[in-house]
Amino acid sequence: MDRFWLKNYPKGVPADIDYNQYKSLVELLEEAFRKHGSLPAYEFMGAEMTYRQLDQYSAAVAAWLQSRGFGKGKRVAIMMPNVMQYPVVLAGVLRAGCTVVNVNPLYTPRELEHQLKDSGSEAIFILENFASVFQQVADKVPTKVAVICAMGDMLGFLKGLLVNFVVRNVKKMVPEFSLPSAVRWNEVVADGMKMNLKPVEVGHEDVAFLQYTGGTTGVSKGATLTHRNIIANMLQSEAWYQPALSKLKPGEYPLTVTALPLYHIFALTVCAMMSMRIGGKCLLIANPRDIPGFVKELSKHTFHVFPAVNTLFNGLLNNEEFKKLNFSRLILSAGGGMAVQQAVAERWLKVTGCPIAEGYGLSETSPVATANRTDTDKFTGTIGLPVPSTEIAILDDNGSKLPVGQVGEIAIRGPQVMAGYWNRPDETAKVMTADGFFRSGDVGVMDQEGYTKIVDRKKDMILVSGFNVYPNEVEGVVASHPGVLECAVVGVPDDNSGEAVKLFVVKKDAALTEKELMEFCKEHLTGYKKPKYIEFRADLPKTNVGKILRRELRDEKKAA
Repeated sequence: MDRFWLKNYPKGVPADIDYNQYKSLVELLEEAFRKHGSLPAYEFMGAEMTYRQLDQYSAAVAAWLQSRGFGKGKRVAIMMPNVMQYPVVLAGVLRAGCTVVNVNPLYTPRELEHQLKDSGSEAIFILENFASVFQQVADKVPTKVAVICAMGDMLGFLKGLLVNFVVRNVKKMVPEFSLPSAVRWNEVVADGMKMNLKPVEVGHEDVAFLQYTGGTTGVSKGATLTHRNIIANMLQSEAWYQPALSKLKPGEYPLTVTALPLYHIFALTVCAMMSMRIGGKCLLIANPRDIPGFVKELSKHTFHVFPAVNTLFNGLLNNEEFKKLNFSRLILSAGGGMAVQQAVAERWLKVTGCPIAEGYGLSETSPVATANRTDTDKFTGTIGLPVPSTEIAILDDNGSKLPVGQVGEIAIRGPQVMAGYWNRPDETAKVMTADGFFRSGDVGVMDQEGYTKIVDRKKDMILVSGFNVYPNEVEGVVASHPGVLECAVVGVPDDNSGEAVKLFVVKKDAALTEKELMEFCKEHLTGYKKPKYIEFRADLPKTNVGKILRRELRDEKKAA
């Protein structure tokens, strides 16, 4: 395939990466422990953990798992937000030769039961705040080993006691639970420290992660990500971000603001794995929705790398204290997970002096497939160029490649593309082409320069009297109105036009009226794209990563 977009690569970014540098993620981790031993790897609530400590703790977890019969290929679930135990367990599970099953800690019992059964997870490491959810399904799932962690366990003796007391007794964040056979975190570490980790031979094709897709298209499926997939994507991200990372001073190691949850593939690759590779430190934020608390934490640090989603960038920009922070060393702001709106990108650049480089990817692509250049502050309104060693094709409904400039389904080929859906050959066959492209389900168009613009997800498209309306476009226009904080657009049934556009808005300016917003839309959108209905809301439903759930808004309408 002619990779004509390579001519637009920034200076210093290679056309391809060599994922054979590492045999496995274990080799990457152990290299980081050797090279960066005394440097801090993670910080959480003021406590630091060095690479050497991460080595010791994760070896203890791995040895403990092995002592319980967990060998190569066994699945181990992690159900935790960004707390200090997460990276320890992550590294421990991989070093034991096992597969990590990332679980969203906000899952309901039904969702948790599905994922543990589907993945065949035989162990779970879970923060005590969510143990009551596991308790409700414990007798229905194959998960017989449960390790209970508490938020303060790795913060030092006195601070840990205090944090655990406040979490349990003051904030009442730990619902009562009873799991008699569960083991406490401190016990696992203490026992594991007395054991020897037996090295396990793992290679490129072994499964490192089962990364469950958000289920926006029905039942949640596990994307099977191999060691090669994650190594490749980490190296692709590092290569792509080189123009930004080259701004680090000699001896300066980047601090990555890790507010996106590490169980989410974007943070896993761009925060955890890339940081390991370059000797950086991740600042763990357990609850980024507490914007004042988040900003207070940021005020204590000089930070360099800031991955986030549009809603988080927007939330921070609406906090006055955020604008007073020191952004002098912010060299990379990476946007992903959902479209970055132009109004947000422009304000972020104005406040921080660092442009948002929007990228695009999915759990199935480990995740990064395309990204905007990091050596420009121009907002392109696109998802950028294919990253090194990656090809993008635009396909028609029959799977044939379309010429440049035509709208079709975005398809991705590269070493970061998953091995398939876990135990779902039928579902895998639906999304993989014979020549190795993954069909994303997103509708897009590529221009002559190789930049791709997402028009929308197929199922989010609204059909008004035979005309295609793409919610991203309407939301982008509405978001540029100064009185709008957040918005979402869905299609609702309409007797005359088949479907009509309905707009949901969270106001920034209380005085904003429906009439004023309708006039604004009339001015900026052609007739059939204009919302027929506007509903003001106090908030919008979101995933734990902050992505607005149009599906929930649509389903609400059906129920009504």
